[in-house]
Amino acid sequence: MFGTRKDQASRIDTLIGRATRVEGDLTFTGGLHLDGRVTGSVTAEGEASSMLSVSESGVIEGSVVATQVVLNGAVKGDITARERVVFGAQAKVEGNVRYGVIEIADGATIQGRLICVASAARKP
Repeated sequence: MFGTRKDQASRIDTLIGRATRVEGDLTFTGGLHLDGRVTGSVTAEGEASSMLSVSESGVIEGSVVATQVVLNGAVKGDITARERVVFGAQAKVEGNVRYGVIEIADGATIQGRLICVASAARKP
């Protein structure tokens, strides 16, 4: 029961390789893993569960919106993680972060505001 949701959230449907550059806004459903560079917003379509993971080599210059975000690379823009955001040790953020639950590893840098937002998934 509990493993099903985690498996769905961590499924990768789209992979953007290290040598790939995307210029313009990117919309995705399901899971997206980014090793390359995106110059534009990265947005999960709809309210369904979505997951964005950005490796150490990944860079996004624009805003990010997804259900879950796992960042080990860099984002120059605001991040909205409707449920959860995880920042790895090499994560670098220049922008505000809106989140339901946050996890920050030692070494991650965030230049911006951290804003906890109410989530329907979270109950007291």
